[in-house]
Amino acid sequence: MKHFEEQMMRFLMFVATLIVFGFVFSIVYAILKQGWGSMSWDMITKLPGGGFYIGKEGGFLNAIVGSLYIVGASTILGLIISIPVVFFLNVYLKSQSKTAYIARLAYDVLFGIPSIVYGAFGFTIMIYFGLRTSVLGGIIVITLLIIPIFIRSMDEVARNFPRDILDATYSLGATRWETIAVVLRQIAPGIATATLLSIGRAIGDAAAVLFTSGYSDSIPTSLSQPAATLPLAVFFQLSSPIKEVQNRAYAAALVLTIIVLILSILGRLISSKFSKNKL
Repeated sequence: MKHFEEQMMRFLMFVATLIVFGFVFSIVYAILKQGWGSMSWDMITKLPGGGFYIGKEGGFLNAIVGSLYIVGASTILGLIISIPVVFFLNVYLKSQSKTAYIARLAYDVLFGIPSIVYGAFGFTIMIYFGLRTSVLGGIIVITLLIIPIFIRSMDEVARNFPRDILDATYSLGATRWETIAVVLRQIAPGIATATLLSIGRAIGDAAAVLFTSGYSDSIPTSLSQPAATLPLAVFFQLSSPIKEVQNRAYAAALVLTIIVLILSILGRLISSKFSKNKL
């Protein structure tokens, strides 16, 4: 009986794995089938021309650059804000602290809030301060969106950090700043993973930047100018009744998928490198 149950569970896990791979393959196949024919060097190196949205010349370089601007700045800001919070929760506060419990509960709630809510909140703040849709608006909203991802991902790794090592560093006369350096070295793979998750969420999100970053056919040269992003490029072009423009939307989706794939590979390589060199 036990042998039968084990075989049944193995079969169910195998089927579940096949289903997941099937979904992934279907998505990638659909994007490649619809978008590969429209992919060209001009698509990724040129700005939209006068007739781009009716199937004529140009590309979506503006959306690629805009996405990299917003996601790059948001990731840096998110790390700057999140890492001190994680250290405060795990080094300065006790493990059973009520403050730490309430903070983690709050970040869990923020983690589950839909991105459209962040976009609406950011849009409300921008109206209050008289700001227009811009790169800065997109950066602020995406930063708010990914901070809970950063904190919860890194916090899970930091919480598994052996407390005995902290006690050992203190017993050797180390300060809290020196102890933080030890912890940082140990949770570096977790930071790399959190960064990967945050970038993947940020670069593929359309709802949050729909109200805040705007859309422009040119590359922004300042934080006050609107910026296109790849998810919005996909959204707007799929709304077109022209088949060629719709295929270009799939080409933009293909570029977005390739960027996420490259980031995933880099994240794994960085995480693997830190893991091999842990103390």
